[in-house]
Amino acid sequence: MTQALPLFIVFNPRSGHGDADDVQRTIETVLQDAGRRHTLLRVQSPAQLAAIAEQAAQQAQAAGGALVAAGGDGTLNTVAQAALRHQLPFGVLPQGTFNYFGRAHGVPEDTQAAVAALLDAQIEPTQVGQVNERIFLVNASVGLYPQLLEDREAFKREYGRSRLVALWAALVTLCSAHRPLRLALQTGGQTQQVRTPTLFVGNNALQLEQTGLAHAALEQGSLVAVTLEPLGTLALLGLMLRGAFGQLGEAASVHSFACQHLRVQPAAPFGRARMKVATDGEVGLMRAPLVFQVAPQRLQLLKPRATETAG
Repeated sequence: MTQALPLFIVFNPRSGHGDADDVQRTIETVLQDAGRRHTLLRVQSPAQLAAIAEQAAQQAQAAGGALVAAGGDGTLNTVAQAALRHQLPFGVLPQGTFNYFGRAHGVPEDTQAAVAALLDAQIEPTQVGQVNERIFLVNASVGLYPQLLEDREAFKREYGRSRLVALWAALVTLCSAHRPLRLALQTGGQTQQVRTPTLFVGNNALQLEQTGLAHAALEQGSLVAVTLEPLGTLALLGLMLRGAFGQLGEAASVHSFACQHLRVQPAAPFGRARMKVATDGEVGLMRAPLVFQVAPQRLQLLKPRATETAG
């Protein structure tokens, strides 16, 4: 019975637009009023996040409880890593800009409603992606998209967190100089050489649907890989507009395919030993080759029941 699970909540106050203290009070008030046992661990700096997630996971495992992430998709990713490692039920309280993971699984974006939905959520095994040793809930990518994310974070630090700021940062990134990647993509026993400004691998039906790349592959246990043909700045801006209107899949320069296992290697001689990779909005370096795949373990997601989802 999930109603009896003590909750161990990793709260990242740097996510979201509202007052972090108000968010924390809301979380604790709803849980206290419901008589639900809980422990809230507040992250004071980004460097602490992984360690606090591991600490919370160990406490949850010892108490027979569930691990909960309160933050944006990047925070959810880090806490989900710990939940998978310890095979714990995993809940989310979305606090980010886009909240693709929570929205795709019917979790309310309002904090009070999300906590209420968590109280009697049901466990649903949920597919996650993996690139090398790192999982991703929403997407993983190389090339232009990681650069866009780094620029977006810089703009957010300067101008605050909003979808308008994210759009502005994307425009600046696309107007900057960039080189296409030369990649060897191997999947299903076949290898193809591509030149592309970015390789994007999606695991979130909502994000793909909103950009016009809806694909049945996710429901069939696969990931969706997307490449673009080399394009100039104006053409890239045009693709961004298509994506904003949900028409990206109609563009002739956009190619997508389903895969359960995709090996990616820089194709040029003396190709890079390490590549910049973004997973759920967090950017880091990984050693090539990159192997994107459906993770062998499923995340034990605490998903709102149908009545909460509809609300």
